[in-house]
Amino acid sequence: MVLWAILPISLALVSFIGTWSVYGLASFNNHVCALSDWSGDRICRINRTNECCLVPTMSASGTHAPENSLFTATINAGSFMFLLFCIFHHAHIMEKHTFHSMLSKSALAFGVVAAIGAFMAGNCNPGYLSLLHYFGAAVSFMCICFYTILLTALTGKCVLTGYEMILYPLRIASTVVQITVTICYTVLFAQDEHFYNHLSAVFEWMLSANLELFELSYTAEFLFFSSFMLSNLLSKREEEKPLILTLS
Repeated sequence: MVLWAILPISLALVSFIGTWSVYGLASFNNHVCALSDWSGDRICRINRTNECCLVPTMSASGTHAPENSLFTATINAGSFMFLLFCIFHHAHIMEKHTFHSMLSKSALAFGVVAAIGAFMAGNCNPGYLSLLHYFGAAVSFMCICFYTILLTALTGKCVLTGYEMILYPLRIASTVVQITVTICYTVLFAQDEHFYNHLSAVFEWMLSANLELFELSYTAEFLFFSSFMLSNLLSKREEEKPLILTLS
């Protein structure tokens, strides 16, 4: 059903428009420096001034009012839609390729944890609850890496659209980028020098854009999705009773 393709498109658009709108507001209000400003002259130090700004990470962009409300709303909406995305994709695999159910269930588990981590990061303001915020973000980033790996593996093993010859190499490239940039972002984020902190912020925005493109590629799968697949996923729990009960 074509309407199901709206989900991955909406997920990518909400994430893209929401996060960049938050950054735009934060930059307009001088709460974060511009991504193009590598000088570090206006970076907030220990002795803050009214003219200083924060390194333009996603977290910093959503720290202050009024953009923090939009940041929370964007992350909450994105987390919820990502959770639906994970469940629906699993339903598709279970309907078409139950032989790979264990791989799909593992992917679903990582996807659910990633959504929870993102929800925690979005609702814990880094200015006040920095430990919980960065813990949720770290869990989300890590689980998304594993999720993209498993979904890419499923693309290579399962024929869902007939376009796997095109989608598989694209998703391999996207997964490699996601893992590589995540590692670079993590290493640079822990550094003290401004140049490395600013570079880590650029990598974080690259992570977001790459994930949005990865999600958008699943429009092809969702074009072949139907409500029956989701209802069948729920009804199978009744069918999968132990054989001993059916013989008793």
